[in-house]
Amino acid sequence: MLEKNTIDFLKKLKKSNHRDWLEANRTSYEDAKNNFLSIVEKMIQHLSKSDSRYGELQAKQCVFRLNRDIRFSKDKSPYKTNFGASFSIGGKKSHYAGYYLHLDPENSFAGGGIWMPEADMLKKIRQEIDYNADEFLAILKHKTFVNTFGTLHQDDKLKNPPKGYDSENKVIEMLKLKSFTAMKGFTVEDVLNKRFPNEVAKTFDALEPLLSFLNRIYES
Repeated sequence: MLEKNTIDFLKKLKKSNHRDWLEANRTSYEDAKNNFLSIVEKMIQHLSKSDSRYGELQAKQCVFRLNRDIRFSKDKSPYKTNFGASFSIGGKKSHYAGYYLHLDPENSFAGGGIWMPEADMLKKIRQEIDYNADEFLAILKHKTFVNTFGTLHQDDKLKNPPKGYDSENKVIEMLKLKSFTAMKGFTVEDVLNKRFPNEVAKTFDALEPLLSFLNRIYES
């Protein structure tokens, strides 16, 4: 289970986000990272039960670096104040849609999908949704999906229909999307509950039909 010390470390890092503090608290960082890695390993084991390819992932390769890329940012804080892990076939740098786990004292969530695919893949995704509109809507309207996520995130979205699609298309609002992701939030109390790994696993299971729909485009 996730330990309180892991959340406490992230809270303290947010207040003291500089190298000297992290070096002085290196042991606490390693303990927190290893605790998060244990959750990641549980998720790999869970996902591999339905698709053996996830079993090829290594926990350390799924977790994102703590260091921030500050080259083009006004915020020069050197470290992220969260732990994040991506679970995709072929690793976190693959183009497959995948699962994501985000641990943050103020904004923890789990879910996944595909974020900002390149233009040629975005075109294929839209085409797949258009050709299989009823199937896609059935995934989004399924009770488990709705109860877990509500709907897809609507942040990355065109104002007008993409080129080649009519405004009367039954899935036009989905075709306007530039990312296809869904997330479920967790409170601090949720993440510290001993059932948290099980809840993340259930969240990933609810997302699986959407990921299968998206990933068959890569495999076709």
